[in-house]
Amino acid sequence: MKTKKNILITGCSSGIGYDAALTLNNRGWRVFASCRSKKDCEYFEEMGIESFPLDLSHDESIISATNIIKEKTSSKLDAIFNNAAFATPGAIQDLPRDALREIFEVNVFGQFDLINRCLPLMLKAEDPRIVNCSSVLGFLSLPYRGAYSATKFALEALTDAMRREIYDNPVKIILLQPGPINTKIRQNSRKHFEKWVSWQDSTHNKIYEDIVMKRLYNESNSNLLKDFQLQPKSVTKVLEKALNTKNPKCRYMITPQTLVAGILVNTLPTKLLDWMFKI
Repeated sequence: MKTKKNILITGCSSGIGYDAALTLNNRGWRVFASCRSKKDCEYFEEMGIESFPLDLSHDESIISATNIIKEKTSSKLDAIFNNAAFATPGAIQDLPRDALREIFEVNVFGQFDLINRCLPLMLKAEDPRIVNCSSVLGFLSLPYRGAYSATKFALEALTDAMRREIYDNPVKIILLQPGPINTKIRQNSRKHFEKWVSWQDSTHNKIYEDIVMKRLYNESNSNLLKDFQLQPKSVTKVLEKALNTKNPKCRYMITPQTLVAGILVNTLPTKLLDWMFKI
């Protein structure tokens, strides 16, 4: 009987991670679906999918997760899908240092701490893969999304550097670059916005009131946006390609908006891009 390949997926509570965990489990992978919430982990366990809490902002949680994987897989891990991340909306001048520290801990530092700790386990696999979930905002930075963009730019830079550092290593390192996907990232970002941004006192208060707040809280606007969004299964489909193709690409752009943005960034002068994407 053929041994199942195993994969660790982060951020499985909803959206892209949730769909990836269910789909890959149905495709015959042994999935370790990690979530920040213990309650969400229990949901996966009830479905017969192995799950455990993982908080990328805490070293102890990452060490615990690595030890669980080591024990359950006899120290051999075939793949990681780094998907967990959150957004903190707000103008750069309104984000205190701790707000930036908080988002970088999860979206960047925790991701690579996990990779580094799992790498020895992956070197024992036959064809190991690391797939990092970036974004169109990993190469195009937009107003009031700067903190999230900064983490995704950093994720891409570290991913590229690591791929080149271990060029002769069997581990394949791959970036996914989704555009608009119908997930809960906007809803989940509200608590971070409310925690850090005193928008009423900001010189940007008019834009917050007219644009940012409506984008964050107006459900009718979000329903309109769904017409321009793909579903998480679109990312999972590309993830499967990245995991199963013999010679995967280093980058996979997902959604038409990402492809268009890539063309614009690579062809237009910066000042024109500034004018096009200002609010």
